[in-house]
Amino acid sequence: MGRVIWIVLDSVGMGALPDAGRFGDEGADTIAHTWEYNGGLAIPNMLRLGWGNIDGMRALPRTECPAGAYARAAELSNGKDTTVGHWEMAGVISKKAFPTYPEGFPKEITDEFIKRTGVSGVLGNCVASGTEIIKKLGAEHERTGMPIVYTSADSVFQIAVNVDIYPLEKLYDMCRTAREILTGENEVARVIARPFVGRDGEYTRTADRRDYAVPPPEHNLLNRLKEQGFDVVAVGKIEDIFADSGITRAVHTKSNMHGVDVTLECMNDDINGLIFTNLVEFDSSWGHRRDAAGYGRGLEEFDARLPEIMGAMKPDDMLIINADHGCDPTFKGTDHTREYVPVLVYGKSIKPVNFGTRSSFADIGQSVAEYLGAKPVKNGESFMGIIRGNSL
Repeated sequence: MGRVIWIVLDSVGMGALPDAGRFGDEGADTIAHTWEYNGGLAIPNMLRLGWGNIDGMRALPRTECPAGAYARAAELSNGKDTTVGHWEMAGVISKKAFPTYPEGFPKEITDEFIKRTGVSGVLGNCVASGTEIIKKLGAEHERTGMPIVYTSADSVFQIAVNVDIYPLEKLYDMCRTAREILTGENEVARVIARPFVGRDGEYTRTADRRDYAVPPPEHNLLNRLKEQGFDVVAVGKIEDIFADSGITRAVHTKSNMHGVDVTLECMNDDINGLIFTNLVEFDSSWGHRRDAAGYGRGLEEFDARLPEIMGAMKPDDMLIINADHGCDPTFKGTDHTREYVPVLVYGKSIKPVNFGTRSSFADIGQSVAEYLGAKPVKNGESFMGIIRGNSL
């Protein structure tokens, strides 16, 4: 039985969904706008797999003989963030949106947070860019010892502290406390630890971020695989997104390239099942910061590593590359964008074929289950019948 190597290029969307206007995202197109901003990109390997051939893909050139199967997928869930995107991939459709706080968190939440953590108060409590708010409030944070609390257009409660003032474990404890407080109608998708270092207005966020997510429903793909004896190896922030549910082994990573390194190490291990990797820098380092040049470099860096990944595959392995939402670095604001996501599938037994526009990200998870011979998940329609060629 083969393995599945599933790599999520966090936020690498490919054009606004039909309902993008409801989210204020009409006109967003992460891949095409990044390509256009940079005057093209050196990504020959993804193009060879069929990235430019996907229905609706703009700007990128097509290839006459794609090496992989390719499609785009729409999101059925009510949202455009990491949690609902990954959950939908694993077969969970989130019809009810997680709460957001465009005016900041209610006083009863911040008061309870202050009481239970023992801090003297909080700074911020507003919608903000993470890098900008620590630049703006870092000095006051150092002077008062108050943690910086902020949110975004997504359903997140973020806590930023200088690790010279609050050790990491103290920050993580504050996040766990916030997670306990944020329940019921205030159950945000994620509480996020945002540690940083520096002094006097010169600050840098560290790689010690942690996400404290709402546990997903038990019927998701990861739980099904684990229950049936498969390995489920989580690389990057996958463990945090799924609240450690359905995971048999987890490795946190510091960057996209570290994530690729760890993925390759896992591929060389005796893994029976799924290696599930999230490469977050597209989103955190370049998308939210509206750095189109950096986004382009990130795509080129990943593309340059693809031959290593493909070369490490066993004959019956299947590689899937897709995104979880958009974060157009040329778009207004600093938030995620509601977009289709590209899907590439490669393997010795995979036919190089266009498998169209999928109605849900859940089709990917359902296909993983079928390929591994596992029980089907609740939602999604497998595309394995379209892309499977002769098995080796």
